[in-house]
Amino acid sequence: MLREIWPFVEAHRNAGRAVVLARLVDRDGPGPRPLGATMAVAADGTWSGSLSGGCVEGQVLEVARAVLTGTAAQVITVTPGAELLPWEEAPVCAAELRVLVVPAPDDPIRTAITAALRDDRRLAVRVQLNPPFEWALAAEPIAGTFVDELWPRPQLIVVGVTDLAVQLATLAHRLDRAVTLVDPRPSHVDSGGCPRSVAVVRAWPDEWITGRQFGARDAVVVVTHDPRIDDGAIRAALTSGAGYVAALGSRATHAQRLRRLSGTPGLDRLTGPAGLDLGGESPAETALSILAELVAVQNRRPGHRLRDGRRPIRATTQAA
Repeated sequence: MLREIWPFVEAHRNAGRAVVLARLVDRDGPGPRPLGATMAVAADGTWSGSLSGGCVEGQVLEVARAVLTGTAAQVITVTPGAELLPWEEAPVCAAELRVLVVPAPDDPIRTAITAALRDDRRLAVRVQLNPPFEWALAAEPIAGTFVDELWPRPQLIVVGVTDLAVQLATLAHRLDRAVTLVDPRPSHVDSGGCPRSVAVVRAWPDEWITGRQFGARDAVVVVTHDPRIDDGAIRAALTSGAGYVAALGSRATHAQRLRRLSGTPGLDRLTGPAGLDLGGESPAETALSILAELVAVQNRRPGHRLRDGRRPIRATTQAA
């Protein structure tokens, strides 16, 4: 997807280097990456992103580097395992992939994409699949084009600026979530330990949450261990549209919390103790546990070991 590789594109374009994009636009069977998956290849030989998880990237890199040196943009067909010797076993996911190899867009398309990703705004970007392979900011389903819709990132609201909150924010950024930490305590808000990509707000979280809109893929996680802060935040979050509302704490702490909140509308939506049963102890391991549960819940999965299941490994997701 464009979001995954766009920081790489911008860094190289700002340094004056050309960049070519290789985009998965069609395939005739299953594969590990969705349509829209993108590799970006820069003129200095470096690259970022993937189309298949490693099966066809070598083939695509050759074509992308040729386009960087003047070969025309093109749509190519590649197959995982095409470079194997006759007696070597091909991978199971041997579907043919159609890949558009085209220079990254210039302004105004480039500027529009950068602004949409920075501001978490929806944007539809269309590129032709035939010469001259032009880019446009339009989403109409015209034959012979590929449309990529950029969507605002899901929100993760963490109540409390703590060491765990910082770990949650760090990991969630890699999961393409827009993270906001909310805490009314000035000493916590001003601690200076949060990543620069995270918004830190000094406010009572119940008031802050009540004044905002949330959707099914948004989440609120409460981590302060202070009922004066946590309980109001939970009440506000449960009446919001956030699809995942969770609170940190032991089973005893959560039982006490449920007694305090008895009668709260939507209390059955509250997840506590937050996280999957990974057995970790450190803040980073706890953050991993909570975010793993969030991903599982939003994909309607139980969070079991893959070896013990029979369902497809990847849930259907929306490209962004």
